[in-house]
Amino acid sequence: MVGDLRVNDHLVIPSVELGWRFSRSSGPGGQGVNTTDSRVELSWDLGASTVLPPVLKERALGRLASRLTGGVLTVTASETRSQLQNREAAAARLVAFVVRAIAPPPRQRRPTRPSKGSVERRIAEKKHRSQIKRGRRGDPD
Repeated sequence: MVGDLRVNDHLVIPSVELGWRFSRSSGPGGQGVNTTDSRVELSWDLGASTVLPPVLKERALGRLASRLTGGVLTVTASETRSQLQNREAAAARLVAFVVRAIAPPPRQRRPTRPSKGSVERRIAEKKHRSQIKRGRRGDPD
């Protein structure tokens, strides 16, 4: 059974902030699909959560804006016939979303200039290519 979700060493989402819904799933399972609620929806109200510090919350809200509905992040899982396995898959998916959303932004790339040798090689190759194409023409120079 899935309780509190450990996102990283410093962040744990308590189970009271998680909302679980179960429904019938499509896919494999034969007649059992019609009777078993194995599809899992896991929801976490990111906007109202007190777990994240304000800086991380703003970053996560910005990065997950397209996935949020009213500040709530919802993931689903219905790959397996087992509700327990689908619960674990949904929890892992939610953790992955949160980890990516709160990750620090990548370092800015420092633009570099091409070296003098690389510029010369590029121009020499262009001239060589031009000579090849000029040689394909039928008219003399």
